[in-house]
Amino acid sequence: MLIWVPMEPVARALAGLDDVQAEVVVPDGTGLPAGTSDVEFYVPPFFPAQAAITAMAQMPRLKVVQTLTAGFDLVRPHVPVGAVLCNARGVHDASTAEWVVAAVLASLRQLPYFAAEQAAGRWSFRFTDCLAGKTVLIVGYGSIGRAVERRLEGFDVQIRRVARSARDAVSPVADLPDLLPEADVVILLAPVTRETVGMADAAFLARMKDGALLVNAARGVLVVTEDLVGEVSSGRLSAALDVTDPEPLGPGHPLWSLPNVLITPHVGASTPYSASAALEFVRRQAERFLAGQPLANVITGDY
Repeated sequence: MLIWVPMEPVARALAGLDDVQAEVVVPDGTGLPAGTSDVEFYVPPFFPAQAAITAMAQMPRLKVVQTLTAGFDLVRPHVPVGAVLCNARGVHDASTAEWVVAAVLASLRQLPYFAAEQAAGRWSFRFTDCLAGKTVLIVGYGSIGRAVERRLEGFDVQIRRVARSARDAVSPVADLPDLLPEADVVILLAPVTRETVGMADAAFLARMKDGALLVNAARGVLVVTEDLVGEVSSGRLSAALDVTDPEPLGPGHPLWSLPNVLITPHVGASTPYSASAALEFVRRQAERFLAGQPLANVITGDY
């Protein structure tokens, strides 16, 4: 079986599997290797360019597309008929949850301000907010949301949870208008679907309480950027963003210069822990496929 993978560590993770040939191939639009017609298992790059996505149309024997991310919205429309799409749900829970908690604490305790003052050699005392006593609303309560909640235990916070449909201690999306005004911190972890694109629009943001913090560790398209700029520019809200729309955020964009906005360049899952977990997961998936066993994380519905 021929497997195309995006980097050498993934190929090494597949070493020793019987009847498996793993090749490092990252389609860039300049032409594909001769083995294209034999590829049965394809692992696109972590941040796939369009050429790496559309290349799937030239793989007639493709059976499995395994993303390295939990998100798959860019890849899914191009998966050929007859191929199964699997995501990496669960692989990045720990790293992403850690980023969320770090971003919340950094924002509330104003660590970016103090870092700038340190760089300038100034001892600038300032009274800050804190996480204790806050109500935290997790929008998109899946495996990452549960990981965030576990890491918030001990911070003296109240957790509210929202998912597509109601379940025990989890509210449906329809309850968001009533929950937003109560939350001091709103964490976006929802997948990209027709319903979630642009969900954090002017109406959503207007219902957030004065002084609240919006944290986006999902995808940039969940937030209407222009509406967010309006709210944070007024100083009414603050934001911590690991993802933006557009992404990357261009030079001169107003979000860069706002003092109440913390931005990182989509690094939530860019850790050794996540990398190791991803390699192990890809190998297990390949083993399942070779053995004719059911694959994990098969995408059958919207998510």
